[in-house]
Amino acid sequence: MAVDVGTVRIGVARSDPSGFLAVPVETVRRGDGDLERLATLAAEYEILEVVVGLPLSLSGKEGPSAQAARDFAGALAGRVAPIPVRLVDERLSSVSAQQAFHASGVDTRGARGRLDQAAAVVILQSALDAERSTGNPAGEVVPGGTESQDKGTNVTGPKR
Repeated sequence: MAVDVGTVRIGVARSDPSGFLAVPVETVRRGDGDLERLATLAAEYEILEVVVGLPLSLSGKEGPSAQAARDFAGALAGRVAPIPVRLVDERLSSVSAQQAFHASGVDTRGARGRLDQAAAVVILQSALDAERSTGNPAGEVVPGGTESQDKGTNVTGPKR
């Protein structure tokens, strides 16, 4: 499962059962109950791993948004343990999602929630593709009770 964390909304995506294709799930309102909803979704879909988008600058540096994503990922890791949580580079995921909407003729002004889900799909698909090509999970493990389980093992398979 992937989450695209914003200040107002959280886009959520998951993989198909084969772990090959990312699909949108829903948009969660940021604030009270957001971690609980994400934990419920992780349990409902029997998620094996959660990836959280890390918004780096184009130069690769971290700013306030990246720190906020790290903080959120840490809180989420504590909530969904023992499911591993990873931070993955999400540069341009929202731009890619918006371009795809425009290319298909969808006006994004009234579709912010769907745009957040599409950004989560981009993040997850990128992580799935990277893992498939390298044999290693994408991103970095977020501490929160699962880092001892990771030990560099490949967690391929269904339902990310």
